[in-house]
Parts: sequence; C-alpha cells; structure tokens
Amino acid sequence: MKKILSFLFAFALLFSFAANAAVDHQAAENFVRKITNQGIEELINSNVSASEKQARFTKLFNEDLDLDFIGKFVLGRYWRTANAKQRSEFIDVYRKLNIQTWSARFDEFKGRHFEFDGVENSKSPDQVFVNTKVPMEEGAPAVVKWRVKETNGRMKVVDIVIENVSLAQTSRSEYTAYIKNSPKGIDGLIADLKSRLK
Repeated sequence: MKKILSFLFAFALLFSFAANAAVDHQAAENFVRKITNQGIEELINSNVSASEKQARFTKLFNEDLDLDFIGKFVLGRYWRTANAKQRSEFIDVYRKLNIQTWSARFDEFKGRHFEFDGVENSKSPDQVFVNTKVPMEEGAPAVVKWRVKETNGRMKVVDIVIENVSLAQTSRSEYTAYIKNSPKGIDGLIADLKSRLK
C-alpha cells in the first residue's frame, strides 16, 4: 500500500511539474520583449500624432492582449448571469477603455527601457509571469509584471501588474462592487464605462 501511495505521490509531482513547464519560459519572455521593444518603447518615443499613437496602441492591444479573457475574469460571477448583448457591449467598451487608459499609462515610460528580470510560474499551468523593471529618474525602478497565457500555441497577455497593482484584479474589484450597488446592475456599469470614454 505504501509503495502505491508513494508512486501516486511521485506521479502527481511529475504531472504538476510537467503542467507548470507547459509554457516555454524563453518563448514567453521573447513575446513580451517584442511587445515592449516594438509595441511600447518605439511607439511612445516616436513623434507621431496622438491619433496615430492611439491607432497603433489599438493594434497592439488587439493582437497581443486577450481582452476577451480578461473581460470575463473582471466581471466574475456576473459574467454567467449576463445575456449575450450585455457580454458583447461590456467586452467592447472594456477593450476601448483599456486601450485609452494604458496608452496614457505607458506614456510615463517615455525615454525609458524595459529590463527583464526572469520568468516565474503562476498557479495556472498555462500561464507564467514575465518580470520586468523600468529604471526611473528618481527612486527605485518601476516593477512591471506581465501575466502571459498560452492557448493553442498562441501567447497573449492576460494581466499587467505595475507596482503590485493588477489591471485585472483592480477592475474586478471595482466592477463587481459597482454592479452589486447599482440598481441597473450590469447595464449600469456598461453605461458608466461608456461615459468615461467621452
């Protein structure tokens, strides 16, 4: 009996290791390097117009961030109760709001360069964290962690954590609290997010 238990325990450890090793660390780091070098550093340091910069950030976010996946996460249990129209409208406005917000947020790194600080596993076997930091003029470097998810051989960013502030977790806390306290529920949240775009 002990031999069987030992075998099962060893098998479980082996399976756990294999699952966590499912995402190629080097490939994940190369993916984020492409985003930071070509998508962010070159873009924020370019002399293009604000509208052109917004268009390029839109392309970057649509290609490299899985905002559909993030959107489902941030709605939490309310995603299950939302109808098809509400889901579609929420994902659309959430995508637009994030493009607007994070294009402005990354402007703070103008003239800076991302330095890479290793890759670590997350609790999800198909996801890893790519660690970066950005040296600033004063104080410690800004720490930016990228949660990368691999699906069918394609990598996507599913969260960005800047100085321990998670895009996904912050939105989830804010949005679920809003829905809970709003008489209009999900429709009220969608209307509020649309107003922020204006």
